[in-house]
Amino acid sequence: MNRPEREAAARRIMERTPPRVPPGLHADAVRRGGRILRRRTRTRRLLWLLLVAGVLAFTVWALTVRPWVEPPSETTPPLTGW
Repeated sequence: MNRPEREAAARRIMERTPPRVPPGLHADAVRRGGRILRRRTRTRRLLWLLLVAGVLAFTVWALTVRPWVEPPSETTPPLTGW
């Protein structure tokens, strides 16, 4: 199929009347879209809650364990009495 034939076929398709939309399609689409938006909002809130809980748990752990403090040496006894 060469270019003029493709253009003619495209024009024929565009000149046809558009197909009729079923009567309940709009209401179904609105209902489904609302449901999808509510699900997305719920999922986003749950993920934020999990993130905050993780940050809070990490902060409590870090303040309790103090991983940045060097542990005391257990191999050499302290030098006293010199």
